Amino acid sequence: MSKLLIIGCGGVASVAIHKCCQNSDVFTEIMIASRTVSKCDALKEKLQPTTKTVISTAKVDADNVDELVALINDYKPEAVLNLALPYQDLTIMDACLKTGVHYIDTANYEAEDTENPEWRKIYEERCERLGFTAYFDYSWQWAYEDKFKDAGLTALLGTGFDPGVTSVFAAYAKKHYFDTIETIDILDCNGGDHGYPFATNFNPEINLREVSAPGSYFENGKWVEIPAMSIKREYDFDGVGMKDMYLLHHEEIEALARNMPEVKRIRFFMTFGQSYLTHMKCLENVGLLRTDAIDFNGQQIVPIQFLKALLPDPASLGPRTVGKTNIGCIFTGMKDGKKRSIYIYNICDHQECYREVESQAISYTTGVPAMIGAMMVLNGDWKKPGVFTTDEFDPDPYMDALNKWGLPWVVVENPTLVD
Repeated sequence: MSKLLIIGCGGVASVAIHKCCQNSDVFTEIMIASRTVSKCDALKEKLQPTTKTVISTAKVDADNVDELVALINDYKPEAVLNLALPYQDLTIMDACLKTGVHYIDTANYEAEDTENPEWRKIYEERCERLGFTAYFDYSWQWAYEDKFKDAGLTALLGTGFDPGVTSVFAAYAKKHYFDTIETIDILDCNGGDHGYPFATNFNPEINLREVSAPGSYFENGKWVEIPAMSIKREYDFDGVGMKDMYLLHHEEIEALARNMPEVKRIRFFMTFGQSYLTHMKCLENVGLLRTDAIDFNGQQIVPIQFLKALLPDPASLGPRTVGKTNIGCIFTGMKDGKKRSIYIYNICDHQECYREVESQAISYTTGVPAMIGAMMVLNGDWKKPGVFTTDEFDPDPYMDALNKWGLPWVVVENPTLVD
């Protein structure tokens, strides 16, 4: 018997809510809360006849701690699953601390206003100290460690696919396949085709900020930063084929580097077609990826938010997206004194996802692990006071749940390595 408050009602949230409703033995009651309560009501109307899970809805502004506190105190959930925007992580964490409930999310905090002087000062100090300039990092949420520990509450960060599943893959490889892991390459391949000239597969604002930023990787105890899209490799992905992939900064690198300090190098690669990159560069060149406000006819608008309004809603891509994703990790290291390499990955089919939950695979591969992470906390498998990423717990029950709930994985020995 458990109650879960889910904040957000976009593409990822829709998948997670579908999966919670399939898993009624754990999620006996859920509440869907969002600024746009009509979206929550529509999803409830669709799902309630199909599930034993009791669904309720509410309107909430996730930027407002007092509104969040009032809602949590009224509904009294055991945990909050944050599927809103990364900008809202800290307000939701604050509300969870004030009300004594556990916290789960899928992506680490980043500031919406990157020109805010107070935030900028802390950001620039971190850039100088650590050596990477990404707008998103774990330091803001790791700073809550003592607060959650003292409150006896669990905060589980980044239980999407990457971050999330990829970090569980690392913990699983360390537990079952290696005495020492030396390198980790995280490969994210989307072989899907939605038919639009240009669209993003998740929130355009977050996606475009991430992709247009400098890349970085962790090697021999320090960060190495490179110009955006300046390291390219080709890889032949099972189920998808040969694709171009580019090195990006990604948050799980930061957590894995902290929690597995013996690893000598950690990199993250994502596939992109040339058309996507050409569109993105053009948009960047004309200023539409800017995150600061500009004056337009007497109104303040943020260019990247205006662009988001013009692009297709990622939640609408499901019916028209065909193809597969392949996301996983290649590990090298030592076992019993001998060199070893393995590749753990999942293949997900866009059309199969749409048939099951009316979503494309990008939302599916994030929404399913979000449900699993919440389940791990609620059933006690992953429950202890403090702030944690997914590589800090026993990976086995999570890996079993991936197989059960729609994201089966395989382990391949001696894969082709990335140079």
